[in-house]
Amino acid sequence: MSSFKNTFYKHQDLIYKLLLIALSTAAIVYFFPKSGKFQYNFQKGFPWSYENLYADEDFAILKSSEDLDNERKGIQDQSTLYFDYDPSIVTSAIKRFDSELTTVFPDSLYGASNINVVSTFGENLINEVFSKGIIATSLPYESNRIAYLKNGTEVLQISFGQLKTAEETIRYLEKSVNESDFANDGSRLMQVFYDVIVPNTIFNETLTQNALEEELSQLSETRGVVTKGSRIITKGELVDGEVYQKMISLKAKYESQNFSDSRYNWIVFGYILLVLLALVMLMLFIKTYRPEIYKNHTKVTFVFFNVLVMVLLTTAVVKFKPDFVYVVPLCILPLIIKAFFDARLGLFTHVIAILLLGFIVPDSFEYFFLQVIAGIVTILSVPELYKRANLFISVGQITLIYLVAYFAFNAIHQGGVDTLELENFGIFILTGLATLFVQPLIYIYEKFFGLVSDVSLLELSDTNSKLLKRLADEAPGTFHHSLNVANLSEAAANEIGANAMLVRVGALYHDIGKMANPTDFTENQATGINSHDDLSPKESARVIISHVIDGIEIARKNKLPDRVIDFIRTHHGTSTVHYFYMKEKDTNDDAMISDFQYPGPLPFSKETAILMMADSVEAASKSLKSPTSTLIDAFVEKIIKKQMDDGQYLNANITFKEIQKIKKVLKKKLNNMYHLRIEYPE
Repeated sequence: MSSFKNTFYKHQDLIYKLLLIALSTAAIVYFFPKSGKFQYNFQKGFPWSYENLYADEDFAILKSSEDLDNERKGIQDQSTLYFDYDPSIVTSAIKRFDSELTTVFPDSLYGASNINVVSTFGENLINEVFSKGIIATSLPYESNRIAYLKNGTEVLQISFGQLKTAEETIRYLEKSVNESDFANDGSRLMQVFYDVIVPNTIFNETLTQNALEEELSQLSETRGVVTKGSRIITKGELVDGEVYQKMISLKAKYESQNFSDSRYNWIVFGYILLVLLALVMLMLFIKTYRPEIYKNHTKVTFVFFNVLVMVLLTTAVVKFKPDFVYVVPLCILPLIIKAFFDARLGLFTHVIAILLLGFIVPDSFEYFFLQVIAGIVTILSVPELYKRANLFISVGQITLIYLVAYFAFNAIHQGGVDTLELENFGIFILTGLATLFVQPLIYIYEKFFGLVSDVSLLELSDTNSKLLKRLADEAPGTFHHSLNVANLSEAAANEIGANAMLVRVGALYHDIGKMANPTDFTENQATGINSHDDLSPKESARVIISHVIDGIEIARKNKLPDRVIDFIRTHHGTSTVHYFYMKEKDTNDDAMISDFQYPGPLPFSKETAILMMADSVEAASKSLKSPTSTLIDAFVEKIIKKQMDDGQYLNANITFKEIQKIKKVLKKKLNNMYHLRIEYPE
């Protein structure tokens, strides 16, 4: 049992990472569609690169989506219309006509016999127009559409053009009256017709829709059959037209078939192997090229978490609406990784995520090409994410890349641009705009994972922040020293390609521990009284060294990020408080150097190494009585050489060439700071 515990603790980092890979693989495979993967990759308009393909069994040829849409439209245009016919309206109309007729034509003008003639004429017209059906308003249907008038249990078939509106019926009656023997009294007769002509036919939308859906349900999605043994396509033949439709049909048949439990398990096992392989490659990349991230569980988990989120989000879209797969703003992934780490890891992580999604997205080649290009543009176009303008420019470039690529692929597949769909352009524009969500997402991740991005570093570099204002008030000399070190460090970092924003922030906060006892440090002794005159060298060294521990405590109390605290911890490394050590040696030959050494640790990055050089050089430069260019160059060389001899940079991934560049920048900056002017006469 003890041996097992020892082994576990010894390899707990490796066990955690293996567990992380296993859980990520399980989650991805669980949400993947479990249909079989078609073994051939083909693109419309491209030649068939495999050997001749023959059908191993009969399968139906699917109609293209365009053909199906045309057939559906044809059915909708010719489907039967249904109307409810009300005969009681005709009866009441005739009664009302006879009742009002005597008012319009009194016996003083017409005798009873003539009234009967007029009544018979009107009744015949009413029966005629109502028998064809009168509708309330015009409907947007072709006149040759078949229509059924439902009158109780009877159904009359007519053409839709025979149905008239009340206005059309009135115009027909006016014409009939003007052509009759009653034309002289036509206006009076029409007054009666105006009152009795009302709609007697109502459009039955429910019955019409049900009939249409029944006809659409009977629409066949296939046309023809490819028989077993027949040749589907030959090597080098273009995948186009009828051949393309056959390949689509074969692929759909393969992916929709029900697999046995054994075959299903093999499919899942294959997915597990491939996903596992991709995630292992990501972990190996991090271990090989980003060891500082590999050693940090939080950072490794963060990278895998982002890959998992993007894969699962895209998988959900593919399951429910494959046509909208590009709505997922995948370019957020490289932006997020770059914001917290670097561009190279961001691009590699982006490619791994796309490789995983290639199993499930439609047109995987197009998807891979488009997303990789978009990811590269994202990485190249946002050098500094904390600048808002850069993000908007990047979004515009990402959107443009999507639109241009969609246009190009459409031109290749269709041989023209007639089939371009505005909806797809809208999807790509929406994807670009969704990329802007990266800013609030960075803030959320900073709080949740405790990471630091350049956006936060920009906020921390504000000298009006609460902590830096306190430093300026309580230890003004230290604050001025920190500003000088920040300027020197930033210039050196830019020269060798290090993170200039990070090292500047680290320089601003590296000496905040001196606020605990500001007058114990010479730069803050405005009165000329030195507290160390009353202390032993050993006690003085302890006071000086304590500003590192005090700085860490102040930083943690003010919730500064760990990446900034690292500069406080390492800016002196394990160097010696040389002045007080030599002072102790003068009176005590047995003085122990360990009592005068900083606790460390040593600088472990280019940025922390730069700060150590800039801090030492800037502080020592204050002791120069009459600085000259030669003197400045010599003492910069001396200080950095001593640090190198003491092994202060052994843990930092910095080269001799980079150190030479840093020394050159420090010399130039210090010469500018101490430039000599001519003495002006009084």
